[in-house]
Amino acid sequence: MSMTGIGESIGAQAARSRALAVLRVRGRALAVALLPAAFAVVLVAGEATGHTRGGLWDAARWAVGAVAVVVLLLAFAVAAVIVRASPALSPTVELPERSAPDLYRLVRDLAERLDVPAPSALALTPDCDSWLEDRTHPAHAISPAIRGRRRRRTAEAPVLVIGSPFLWWMRVAELRALLAPVVAGTAPSAHPDIAAARRFVRGLDAAVAVAAAPGPPGPVRHLRGPFLRLVGRIARLLLHSCQSYAGEMERGVAAAASERAQTVDYGLRIVAQEQVGLAYAGWDRLLTRVALPAWRMGRWPSRLDAGVVSALTELSRRDRLAEGFASRLGERPACDLLEEPGLIDEAASLLAARLFHGGPAETGVSWSPVDWQQYPEEVVDRKWRTEAARLNRVLDDLGATPSDTPGGPTLTRVMSRLSECGEDAGEGLAAAISAAVAREEAARQRVEAGAGTPVAKSQGDVLHGWGADPLPLFPLQPPRSGRELLADHVAAMVCCAAVDTAGAAPGLDWLDGPALMIRGGRCADLMSPVLSLTEDGDARPLRAWLAGMGVRPEKPVRLV
Repeated sequence: MSMTGIGESIGAQAARSRALAVLRVRGRALAVALLPAAFAVVLVAGEATGHTRGGLWDAARWAVGAVAVVVLLLAFAVAAVIVRASPALSPTVELPERSAPDLYRLVRDLAERLDVPAPSALALTPDCDSWLEDRTHPAHAISPAIRGRRRRRTAEAPVLVIGSPFLWWMRVAELRALLAPVVAGTAPSAHPDIAAARRFVRGLDAAVAVAAAPGPPGPVRHLRGPFLRLVGRIARLLLHSCQSYAGEMERGVAAAASERAQTVDYGLRIVAQEQVGLAYAGWDRLLTRVALPAWRMGRWPSRLDAGVVSALTELSRRDRLAEGFASRLGERPACDLLEEPGLIDEAASLLAARLFHGGPAETGVSWSPVDWQQYPEEVVDRKWRTEAARLNRVLDDLGATPSDTPGGPTLTRVMSRLSECGEDAGEGLAAAISAAVAREEAARQRVEAGAGTPVAKSQGDVLHGWGADPLPLFPLQPPRSGRELLADHVAAMVCCAAVDTAGAAPGLDWLDGPALMIRGGRCADLMSPVLSLTEDGDARPLRAWLAGMGVRPEKPVRLV
């Protein structure tokens, strides 16, 4: 398992040489810190031997000695911050061995075939990626339930983080082939030079984060701030000095791991890599088109990983490039390696909502799970009627002419306002809707804060080791513009009218999200006439669409 000897690969040699270069940067920094002390020792030795006596030499000894003490104290303080700073920990769902004994067995068998150390534990991430993560820092100690027992820091293997969508979409053999080069990376991680270089770089990165974080309020902050700013400058300087070496070291590690993994399921790994690209496309569409509307409504889909299978199956049905992929579903899926895949999927889905939307850590009155069967009624229909109600409230505030029908607001009122008042009406309505959405979001956050909804990170939170970055860590989309909000609200009003007057129904499209189902099929041509109305003030395309679908815009619409 060592990386030395005649059989050492080119990638391993490159990784080790770059690791030594990183350690030389550390050594030079230590030498600079010890240089004043060395001068002081020389001057003291000169006095003892009688070579540097006299008033001028005495003054030099005192001055150099004082500088040496200050530099040593400063170096010790900086080193203490770097050593004690907790490196960022990727937010994951811990996977104890009792929850996935078959998956642990697969990984250990794979490590044995590759002749590398087995990962110390497994974890899942709600993303289409897999990697090894060093969690040997004391702040990242893995609980005994996950690891079994605590081992020495130098002997601890990294944790294998697996993308949760892979478990549901990939078959067992494909997952094993995909993880082979990742697991093979435990061999370079065990090399002492590479491990020391990685710890040094991660410590510098953590020190920079500590220096950038706001300190506690009070007088201590004024004393702590200048010192941490100095630590941050030193850490950034060292990090810049070894950045290129560290990058080349990681590329060498990846090359060595890939070369070692070629002996295991190489042909199948090519097929697995194709599945990675497909899974990423389906996962991205599922999050942005399906999950995001639910998150904005205060609901989080509790089976996202199972949903990616439906999304990719639909993609294979629509796209000829994906033909044949759905036929794999008859083979054993990798999620069968879990004891309770439903609970794991739920935990990964909640973590995805936190990372990509910034939702609370636990369920509550305004943050509850939703099944896929309930999605059309509890998310799609509620979303349409909420936006339609907001649109009509804004029209009331702007002094728009009320509906002639006594039963409630109508689509005709919205169309008349946008078509009769021209482009200025669209601009004003878009700005008013943006302001209303911002007010409602601020009010929701105040209610959650007053009710004690657990939105902050705590010791038991999976995001505790990440740092002080605000949620969401990875926002899926930029904030919607006023024009986009206006188009969405008008489309919602149209959908409500179609449901109430033409027998349509809310539905779920696995690739496009909320969908209007009319006459047993999905209506995909609604946004074009809506944009003609909101952008150009032309209601004729929308009126023609409504007439063709049998929707009566003069009838009142039921709102929330």
